[in-house]
Order: sequence, then structure tokens, then C-alpha cells
Amino acid sequence: MNTINALQNLHGTIALAGAGKMGGAMLTGWLAGGLDASRVIVVEPHPSEDIKALAAKGVRLNPKDAGTADTLVVAVKPQTFREAGPALKKLVGPSTLVVSIMAGTTIAALEEVCGGMVVRAMPNTPAAIGRGITVAVPAKNVSAAQRAIADALLRATGSVEWVDDESLMDAVTAVSGSGPAYVFLLAEELARAGVEAGLSAELATKLARETVAGSGELLHRSDLASATLRQNVTSPGGTTAAALEVLMDKDGLQPLMIRAIAAATKRSKELAK
Repeated sequence: MNTINALQNLHGTIALAGAGKMGGAMLTGWLAGGLDASRVIVVEPHPSEDIKALAAKGVRLNPKDAGTADTLVVAVKPQTFREAGPALKKLVGPSTLVVSIMAGTTIAALEEVCGGMVVRAMPNTPAAIGRGITVAVPAKNVSAAQRAIADALLRATGSVEWVDDESLMDAVTAVSGSGPAYVFLLAEELARAGVEAGLSAELATKLARETVAGSGELLHRSDLASATLRQNVTSPGGTTAAALEVLMDKDGLQPLMIRAIAAATKRSKELAK
């Protein structure tokens, strides 16, 4: 079943707590995928104009008495989660599916604060353009039907991968959750290096942005491994090979990236405590 059919066939009430950038992107994806707007409740103290506009399409924005939802998607900031706990718990019945996209918030913490049947998920910011990737892990009491519902809701903003070991979520956060920032840094530093080599800032920035974006799209569309794509650009003894000798040196990108991912993984574990 494709994502659109899955969303159109979802039953019950879907509550979204937190409609900021990520929550708003998910909501937009759901409605574009055919989810009935009248079945969606949005709880957001400071809704943007875009979110307010969706109320005209049938979305129930900040209703006084929402009752319990069949599914609750928690997209509030992790640091405000426990403060929002009492309001969230009102939306949760004994069999409510609770899908969290909060970084560093464990299944145990979600069960304690919200109750319900919990799926913990980690999306990333390309979800805003429908090109995100999300990794999800279900609690042991989540049924196959509830997992399918969570999958449909998460897949509205990109691809979804499932794992059974929650301890992997710290590494997931470090690789894909934080990963877009590493790519943006690459574009930033590629442009800076171009200026050092004599290009104007405007041209260097344009070249860096388009090169990173185009290469990412090529990687997305190609079935070839990233290493093969790299090798296809590299002529023996050429300019690319000269640059890669620096980047692939023993003190180059590989050990640097390993250290960076380890640091992010460690921090994710600290935030979960």
C-alpha cells in the first residue's frame, strides 16, 4: 500500500502536539497525502499563519475539549515535554498510539509522561520538502496495526526505517538527525575555500551550493554506491585525486567524521538521562 492510500485509509482521530517546523511539515504532508482534515486536532500555543490557515480546511486547532485521540504525535521541543505532560496525557487513552519525534526522549519517558502505546522516531529537517528520512523503534506493546499507522504518518515526509533496538537511536540521531548540518557545513567550507583560491564570494557560494545539492540528487537517484560515484569523478593523477589525497589522509575526513559522530552520539545519550 502506498503512502497516499495508507493515509486515506487511516481511521480515528489524529492529534498533533506541537506544530513548529517539523510538526508543521508532517501535518502538511498528511493533508497532501489525503488524510481527512476533520479528523486532525492540532495543539499549538503559538500557531503560525500557515497552521491557522489549515483550520479553514477543517483541522481542529486548539479545541477546548479534544477528548482522547486514537493517535497522538508529539512534536513539542524536548525541553518542554515534561511541562506539557499533563496536557498531553489528557489526549491519551489506554490504547492510544503515541508517536514521538522528540530527540533524546526515551520510550520509558514517554510511557511515564503520556502513557499509551509508544513509537519513538527520529526524523530530519529535509522532511520539510518531503525528502526526510526517519528511523523509528516501537515499544513492545505496539501492535502491527499501530506500527502501520505510525509508518504511514512518518512516511508522509520521506522514507522510514524501523529498528528494534532503542539504543541505536543515539547513533541514528548523530548520523541522520544531525547529519543535514554536516552537509550544510560542507557547502559553507567549500565556498570559503573557493574564496581563498581566488573566486568571488558570490560565485564560490553559488558553485558550492549547486555542487552539494546536485551531488546529493545524483546520489539519491543512482543505484551506485557512494564510493563508486566518487571513483567515477576521480581520474588517476588528476585534480580530484589531488584533493582526495588530502581529504582521505590518515588525519583527513574519515577519522574526523568518526569523532564527530561519536561526540553527537555521546551527547544524545546525555540528553536522554
